[in-house]
Amino acid sequence: MLRPVVLIVAAVIVLALVLFNTTFTVNFHEVAIRTRFGKPAGVEREAGLHLKAPFFIDSVTKLDTRLQIIESPLETVNTRDGQQLLVKAFLFWRVDEQGEAPLSFFKEYGSLDGATKTLTGMLQGSLRQVGGYNFSDLIGRNSKLPEAEAAVLADLLQNPPAGIKPVKVGIAQAVLPPKTTTAVLRRMGATQESLANLEASRANSEAEALKSQAASQADTIRDLVKVWGAEIQSRGDREAARFYQQMQKEADLAIFLAWLDTLRTSLTGSTTFVTDMSRAPFHLLDPEAATDGMGIPQPARDASGKPIPAPPPAPARQGGV
Repeated sequence: MLRPVVLIVAAVIVLALVLFNTTFTVNFHEVAIRTRFGKPAGVEREAGLHLKAPFFIDSVTKLDTRLQIIESPLETVNTRDGQQLLVKAFLFWRVDEQGEAPLSFFKEYGSLDGATKTLTGMLQGSLRQVGGYNFSDLIGRNSKLPEAEAAVLADLLQNPPAGIKPVKVGIAQAVLPPKTTTAVLRRMGATQESLANLEASRANSEAEALKSQAASQADTIRDLVKVWGAEIQSRGDREAARFYQQMQKEADLAIFLAWLDTLRTSLTGSTTFVTDMSRAPFHLLDPEAATDGMGIPQPARDASGKPIPAPPPAPARQGGV
């Protein structure tokens, strides 16, 4: 009973081993290099399951055809204007799938790692193309950096490595060496300091001119103010003299108006007074206050409290028949 089961299991294991050694799969992003007894025997580009001779007869090496990236170390480049520049670049590349290119790649490098080492050295050598530009051409808003990257890529394409397709080159870093950076910064600092001194001198000159102009205008305004002030004072003196003359003619009326002004000012707002209505100007509130010949109420006491003689009565009017 156990013997048939053992035979079936053994047959399944043998079949699995045979299938494992006679088939292989290719992904959509791969090409497979099939070798027979160590020598290239063909390229499989179609994705899916493929057959091969079992065991040591055939072997398969798969190459990834997707974009790969490498980066060069910092390389010293002398620009056209004599500046030393440290340049670091990156390269996008892929395995060429056309024709016999995959076989050439396999024969030359064997794997992606082998190709990476070769491409890194080639990219480092092609960076000399950056030396065809001035340092000022590689910096700033209108720099020619994309043009320099295209020149590096063109240099790589002149002698393309076997089975490799360079796609794009980019400058990852472009810096000055420390000594050059220090010298440039010092020169820039000296230039900025010179410009700052020039601007400070110009600003001081303009400030002095503004101060002189302001002082002149201030003197002119002060002179005008003095003239206007003297004219206003003279006009006021003339009007005051005329006013005093009129007041002297009607002294009693002037005093009465002064009383009214004082009383109006005192009673402005919410005010409570406890006062002697026999003294000016509050005597105006006394309905029994004596009046003079013009009918103007007169106080009964002066400011010191002494009685004031009553004014003579007003002359009687003579009416006509």
